[in-house]
Amino acid sequence: METGGPNQPKIYLWPNLMTAGNLCCGFFAILQVFEGMQEVANDAGTHAANQHFYHAIMLILGACIFDALDGRVARMSGGESPFGREFDSIADIVSFGVAPALLVHEVVLQGLADNIGWIIAFVYLLCGAMRLARFNCIAAENSGNATKDFQGFPIPAAAGVIGSITLLLLKLDEADKEPGRWTAILPVLMMLLSYLMFSNWSYPSFKALNWRAKRSPLWVFVAILVLVLTVMYVWFMPAILFVSYLLYGLVRPWISKRWRREIEEDGVEVEEGDDQAGSRDEEAAKEL
Repeated sequence: METGGPNQPKIYLWPNLMTAGNLCCGFFAILQVFEGMQEVANDAGTHAANQHFYHAIMLILGACIFDALDGRVARMSGGESPFGREFDSIADIVSFGVAPALLVHEVVLQGLADNIGWIIAFVYLLCGAMRLARFNCIAAENSGNATKDFQGFPIPAAAGVIGSITLLLLKLDEADKEPGRWTAILPVLMMLLSYLMFSNWSYPSFKALNWRAKRSPLWVFVAILVLVLTVMYVWFMPAILFVSYLLYGLVRPWISKRWRREIEEDGVEVEEGDDQAGSRDEEAAKEL
């Protein structure tokens, strides 16, 4: 289903519905962060504030799911459009830029001296916004030619890394396992993610994998095991998954093409652009 006259952009229902879900999650995540800030201001106790922060993190992770679905639905239904791309970027900056920046500032960064926390949070937001703008420019220039790789670390994955690690730290704090020394990781991590988002580092989009992807029994077993563990241990498994994606992109230039095809492309044959992609990865590795 689409709407729009001859001078109006095409607006497809289902992909944009997924994007609206993404935006909705981001909006309510921000509200939850403000609710947590209000609890802190009213001296209601750490537990009461953390409950709101938990909800904010879950909403950010939910936005990641909607963001993954909107592209899949658009490609499956032939509903890709410039409107959808722009709408997706607007939703992303809210759900994966503003919401995580506010969350981490309130939970960790506000304790830093001389407003350094605000600066770190803003740099993250700025780099995320610039990455989305660059992505749209590249997509417009390559209209009709799908790319297998992202240039720079995707902002939804960056938000997933931040949100999932914050969730882990809050859980450790709740269990009185002294996470204080580990909270220093987040400021450094946010600066690293800020750089990676706007760098030329190449990350796989996994667009070649779809619902008809074929895998060996071992791959299927591992996928099921990961799914079950994620449901059972939602407080630390997302951190493992998002950090694994972050690290995979960093070591990817040194992984053989055979293994990269097996992981990213369902074992398809090498295409002519693979050598060029490998060269770009090596150049990005030298930059880092």
